Amino acid sequence: MIEHNNQNEEMNYTETNDTEVSHKEEMERTPKTKKPFKGRGFLNTVGAGIIGSVLTLTVLPQTDYYQNLAQPSIEQSGDNAQADTSANSGITPTTVSTGTGGDVANIVEDASESIVGIVNYQKQNGMGASQDAPAGTGSGVLFKKEGDSAFIITNNHVIEGASKIEVSLYDGEKTDGELIGSDPLTDLAVVKIDGKYADNLLEVGDSSALRAGEQVIAIGNPLGLDLSRTVTQGIVSAVDRTIPVQTSEGESELNVIQTDAAINPGNSGGALLNSKGELIGINSAKISNSGVEGLGFAIPSKDFMPIVSEIIKTGKVERPYIGIGMTNLADVPRHYLPNLPESVEAGVIVANIDGTSAAADAGIKEGDVITEMNGKSVANVADLRRQLYGDLNVGDKIALTIFRDGKEMTVSLTLTSNSMVNG
Repeated sequence: MIEHNNQNEEMNYTETNDTEVSHKEEMERTPKTKKPFKGRGFLNTVGAGIIGSVLTLTVLPQTDYYQNLAQPSIEQSGDNAQADTSANSGITPTTVSTGTGGDVANIVEDASESIVGIVNYQKQNGMGASQDAPAGTGSGVLFKKEGDSAFIITNNHVIEGASKIEVSLYDGEKTDGELIGSDPLTDLAVVKIDGKYADNLLEVGDSSALRAGEQVIAIGNPLGLDLSRTVTQGIVSAVDRTIPVQTSEGESELNVIQTDAAINPGNSGGALLNSKGELIGINSAKISNSGVEGLGFAIPSKDFMPIVSEIIKTGKVERPYIGIGMTNLADVPRHYLPNLPESVEAGVIVANIDGTSAAADAGIKEGDVITEMNGKSVANVADLRRQLYGDLNVGDKIALTIFRDGKEMTVSLTLTSNSMVNG
């Protein structure tokens, strides 16, 4: 459960699956091929509590129940991914026959065969040996077939940490899935299975054409596979909402479709369909406050198609990389920053630095407070990422305005690629 404090009301954004995920320090990306750089120094002084929050999901037998989730956080879905689908996706899915629209029963009958269950297995130590054990379940959507392979879209938080992925098909048959790639910041992942299991694929529609009030249908596996391919119906409550999400790569924001169609734990990665039976959203989250109903959220097709296309092509999503771990200035008690002018009320604190990065080469230090990027104010971690991923590219030169020991200065550097540290 992700808790977001909005004025005086606490809102719990719940990613609707039950895999177990650990939130790490808020870094743009931690190198996998090198020894990760630790958050010592400044953050150890301030304390672990300000780094971020821990995302914990609890599994019950044959259920898909989300427990408690950390604290408010804002994530950005990489604005560079929000491009025109037709121009960027390069994906031509096999279509299903859904008629002229409006006939819910026909739409559901055709579309349900494209909805799969996904079981996340993780290594468990027992009796001296490590073995795979179910850690959570979620949903996925078959949308593309190429050669002997078929591809499934799901949420990153459904498969994160998995040592094995099992895919449950509409007829009850099960097969192993192969993770092609994932992107925590947009909460998307692509899984591959043998093409012989993909006779029916969903056609991807244009979410940018949606209007508030249009009818939509959600299909997924709430509370586990026993209730697989459950259908709920509602309307588009709003388009282009932005919600805060805490991910394993730090706080971010998702651009989402809001719907009142019932979305429950286990629906994550499932389909949101328009009245023509086209896939226009991937169900991802809900607000789970007591007494709150009908507030579900889905990642729109105009955002997920370019991302999944890049994942299928390269196995990852390339983004510009500075090489710093960050925390919000607002989350740090001011007495830890005695030299920072009182006039500096917003920004991000450099918590740690990748020693091989552009940040290190430019002389950025732990404890520096970044307040501007290329002359634009930086309010928090999410704001920095929004500018970095939405406005800039690998190879661009940037100027960061920072405060160090109470003095303002400007540091220039050239952005590298996250792929250089992630292999």
